[in-house]
Amino acid sequence: MKTNLSSQITLTRIPTRYYRPENAYEYSVLTRFEKIPTSIYESADEGSIAIAKEIATAIKKKQEAGEKFVLALPGGRSPQTIFKELIRLHKEENLSFKNVIVFNIYEFYPITSEANSNIGFLKDALLDHIDIDPENIYSPDGFMSKDATYEFCNKYEELITTVGGIDYILLGVGHAGNVGFNSPGSTPSLRTRLVLLDNDARKEAANTFKSIENVPASVITMGMSTIFAAKNIILMAWGESKSYLIQQTIEGKVSDGFPASFLQTVVPKAKVVIDLSAASQLTRISHPWLVTSCEWDNKLIRRAIVWLCQLTGKPILKLTNKDYSEHGLGELLALYGSAYNVNIKIFNDIQHTITGWPGGKPNADDFNRPERAVPYPKRVIIFSPHPDDDVISMGGTFRRLCDQKHDVYVAYQTSGNIAVGDEEVIRYCEYLRDVCAKYALEKSPVAQKAEEILHYLRHEKIEGVPEHKDVLFMKGTIRREEARAGSRHCGITKDDHIRFLDLPFYETGMVKKKDISEADKDIIKKFIEEVKPHQIFVAGDLADPHGTHKVCLDAILASIDEMKDDEWMKECRIWMYRGAWAEWEMDHIEMAVPISPEELRLKRIAILKHQSQAESAPFLGDDERLFWQRAEDRNRATANLYRDLGLASYEAIEAFVQYIPLR
Repeated sequence: MKTNLSSQITLTRIPTRYYRPENAYEYSVLTRFEKIPTSIYESADEGSIAIAKEIATAIKKKQEAGEKFVLALPGGRSPQTIFKELIRLHKEENLSFKNVIVFNIYEFYPITSEANSNIGFLKDALLDHIDIDPENIYSPDGFMSKDATYEFCNKYEELITTVGGIDYILLGVGHAGNVGFNSPGSTPSLRTRLVLLDNDARKEAANTFKSIENVPASVITMGMSTIFAAKNIILMAWGESKSYLIQQTIEGKVSDGFPASFLQTVVPKAKVVIDLSAASQLTRISHPWLVTSCEWDNKLIRRAIVWLCQLTGKPILKLTNKDYSEHGLGELLALYGSAYNVNIKIFNDIQHTITGWPGGKPNADDFNRPERAVPYPKRVIIFSPHPDDDVISMGGTFRRLCDQKHDVYVAYQTSGNIAVGDEEVIRYCEYLRDVCAKYALEKSPVAQKAEEILHYLRHEKIEGVPEHKDVLFMKGTIRREEARAGSRHCGITKDDHIRFLDLPFYETGMVKKKDISEADKDIIKKFIEEVKPHQIFVAGDLADPHGTHKVCLDAILASIDEMKDDEWMKECRIWMYRGAWAEWEMDHIEMAVPISPEELRLKRIAILKHQSQAESAPFLGDDERLFWQRAEDRNRATANLYRDLGLASYEAIEAFVQYIPLR
């Protein structure tokens, strides 16, 4: 079973020489806008292995010299693949950590249990799985009294100095360019201190604590002076969601408004290690024509033209030879003879992505359409990682497929149970209790179970302990019924066309999930083989390399990989949609489905069927907009981009990219 196929999806063919230059001269040319040494790897796994190998080599070198190795570590998702590789090196290659001293870069304050603490995360993700001496683990104390914090921070600094300073420090970069919890306004002179979390920082930490209300008011964090004093500094980042932050860190101006940019001042001991997705906004990857000659293909040309249109404020068909020449795109004039020839080519290319028939238009010439006219009607599967991603991401297309009489199935891959607040369960249990009382069923098993659950949630629940199985059942049931309501609203009329797969990797009762397994893949494979669809729609969110969406996508792609040579599968097209967080860039879009104002209103109603995911839901992230607002803004932005390029003006557009199984 291939477990990481999503990392091999190459939306744009990036020539290897852009991220692995052949020599020092090529590197200097390509990186002329980069102010920090940067290593780009094809995947997060490759980058993580490289970092882990470097740390392991440094540990061994210190061991040979009979010295301690001092390592400072952050929390979050970015270092998780590095930790896994270090654990593997320990268990399979006998890498010892007995000479290693670990410092926790930050800790939330005050905390009531270690369950949501950063040191608790580090122990669970790494420290409890290696042979490090527990006495060599140092962390800010999230339980200390307020009066003790100032003195503690000073002693933490003294302790770092006493052990000889930090040899290696691993850093992530936050949504505002923060390193550790040094937020905008922080200066390089600051040391370890207690920092009050602003609203943005609390939103960023909300996923750890399920909701922003549970996030502690402050954090004890190493200051940038402490961080920059380390002998080696590695900033790591994986996934598209980090691409803007990485571009600003490496190519932006040094500013206390973006603290990570100060890493430019401590080169050469600072370096950046990223994957291609996180590198996607660096000039050599996103706009290579500004630093080198290009290997032009249709996608790169489309990217360049869209960039030029946005730079000049012109639609495609109004671009001139002068526009091309003045902005580094003279190569295209040499290739195509004139701006007019390039303009027409790209205009038609983008025009042909637009279709009101996402399942294919019957009895029509489909040569320039993204989907085939036959067979009609098609059997269609819409896979949804959580029980609302279908309507949030492609609710308009979902309805259009049903309205156009295709045989549509929707499959919810996970229960989404941990994303339901306790107050929702309390409300439904009180409803059950009241119904039983009305019909003299107070002693029925249902009434008794409702009372047990209410008592547990109000008096017995302990934070950090896996959720009670009865509560998980209730939460999963709430989401199932919301999903059914949303699917029926979109046009599915047959109950057996709404499936709940409940993939095992998700069912831990905790935020932390299991790794993908054969069991997950087999459930999906069995369902696909049952339906034998002509179309499959999947969530193609590649921004988060460690999240549920990626695991769900990997499970589907692993299933498809095993069936790709079946005759019926050769006739099946796989379309990737994106969630409420980001949209496909214009150079990748292969099918654009226009949504009318009325259809957008109906899509909003479908999203609102998921009442448990409204304002009070856990894991809403750092975006204050509700899911329906995010979706509408995203769809309207795509439509506006088409309009600004000189194409038809629509109310909204949902966009898709085709996935071709790897050979």
